[in-house]
Amino acid sequence: MAVSLHAFIDAAARAGLDYRFLLDAYERVPFLHGIVVSIELVIATIAGSALAGLMLLIALRHRNAWIAAPARAFVELTRNTPTLVQLYCAFLVLNMLITQWLRESHIDNPFKPFFWVVLVLSLHKGAFHAEALRAGFDALPVQTLEGAASLGFDRRTRFWRIELPLALRTALPALVNNFVELVKATALASAIAVGDVTYQSIMIWTQRDNVLALMIVILLFFGLLTWLVSLAGRWLERRLWIPGYGA
Repeated sequence: MAVSLHAFIDAAARAGLDYRFLLDAYERVPFLHGIVVSIELVIATIAGSALAGLMLLIALRHRNAWIAAPARAFVELTRNTPTLVQLYCAFLVLNMLITQWLRESHIDNPFKPFFWVVLVLSLHKGAFHAEALRAGFDALPVQTLEGAASLGFDRRTRFWRIELPLALRTALPALVNNFVELVKATALASAIAVGDVTYQSIMIWTQRDNVLALMIVILLFFGLLTWLVSLAGRWLERRLWIPGYGA
């Protein structure tokens, strides 16, 4: 293993790429940990955004205007403002206010940068998920809804057992695209010093001046993650396809 690593580093050096940091445990260990943190961010934000999207969809479709209107305002505000600005507002403003409030009670703030990244990205992409699902609901055939109503299903049963499963199939390509964008957006975590692969790479190249070598690693890493998400999405589309539906 060590021989192969040295051979790789030597071959990369001949190509003008400096990966000598892999031989230094002081830099290698945080870098590998950064890869793990990035994967954790992707998993957490995918799950969180899916939940946020479903909750926003339910709120948007609620009959009570006092619930639907704020949900619509939140979706529009979230979709139309930069993700980085939202992250700064949450971490530098809201988190600071929480810290000051808890400090009066001599309590440490339990919300770490990782939490704020997951929260902001989940809500941000959740708004896009909700709109994709709403389009899926709008595309449902009227005959399907009338048939469900004629069978005596109440509104809640129709939503969970008929409308949502069918709308999900229609919206799935858009949802997968949102998840791909979400994977790439996790790189913003480095903006508030979350120790992901991007942040750890920045720490290394400020000392070694090997920006190109590490940028190639980052590009390949996120390219692999997005490819896996796309692959899972295509598999899910085939798995959930209903023969003849929508034809």
